[in-house]
Amino acid sequence: MPIDLPTIWAAIIAFSVLAYVVLDGFDLGIGILFPFFPERESRDLMTNSIAPVWDGNETWLVLGGGGLMAVFPAAYSAVLPALYIPIIIMLLGLIFRGVAFEFRWRTRRGSRYWDHGFWIGSTLAAFTQGIALGALVQGIAIENKEYVGGWWDWLTPFSVLTGVAVVVGYALLGACWLNLKTLGDVQHRAKRLAGALNIITLALIAAVSLWTPFINPIYFERWFGWPTTFFSAFVPLLLSLCGGALRYGLRTDRHLQPFLAALGLFVLSFVGLGISFFPYIVPGALTIESAAAPESSLLFLLAGAAVLIPTILAYTGYAYWVFRGKLDPEEGYH
Repeated sequence: MPIDLPTIWAAIIAFSVLAYVVLDGFDLGIGILFPFFPERESRDLMTNSIAPVWDGNETWLVLGGGGLMAVFPAAYSAVLPALYIPIIIMLLGLIFRGVAFEFRWRTRRGSRYWDHGFWIGSTLAAFTQGIALGALVQGIAIENKEYVGGWWDWLTPFSVLTGVAVVVGYALLGACWLNLKTLGDVQHRAKRLAGALNIITLALIAAVSLWTPFINPIYFERWFGWPTTFFSAFVPLLLSLCGGALRYGLRTDRHLQPFLAALGLFVLSFVGLGISFFPYIVPGALTIESAAAPESSLLFLLAGAAVLIPTILAYTGYAYWVFRGKLDPEEGYH
């Protein structure tokens, strides 16, 4: 049986994007939550909780973006011009956030300015990621594999909604991470924030989910046609179970359960997007097959990915294992 290389690569890139969202999402969420923790000591503890892993989390963004360019060049060349502005803002936000993360430790007097930079960079990066997602879901004007839309087509009420949803969702991940990794006042405040953000995140997921099927007939047919309607009937139930598990974990002081439940919300939302998109890589415009590079290139790159991805997974898992457990406020990692 012939190997369906384009579909395999679509799965690899989807996995890379999901890994980035669930891993870098919580450390972006730490920055988004900075205004709720105004004390220098609390912010030091928050940044120390992600110091050993935050750089490595962004590896998946590089792999996803680089893989898209190499494996689906037609999709990359069509989507990038449509999303130049949000992508550039996202990259600037990530750069500024990284600089602020390091520089806030180098000064006492000016640390509050770098703290503002860390918050702004984290929030901008999260918001523009949501904007880009919303723009992709609502559709990109493509003819002959070229973008033919305008500079501001990405900015719509729907994309703004998805941007806000990603910011709130990342903040939820950050709050659950702090609940998992810290003790004392920071943990108690993170726990309260997680309870409120859980409700807001579920409401935003519901709003986006109800809006999406009416954007494109492809989505409507996919979610309400057979057999995919069988899965769509269970999505609200599964999301409710994750939300309930998160709330129960917070109430019963199970520190890991809320974080895993928050990750479950993202995984379910991502799976829903995958069902809506497949077999398109750009909804309604480019399929996985039509956007793929030549088979020889896909096979060559797959050999590299077979070595690279397990290596990334191994060192990522090792880093999280080494720095497992609660963070000691007196020691830290930085």
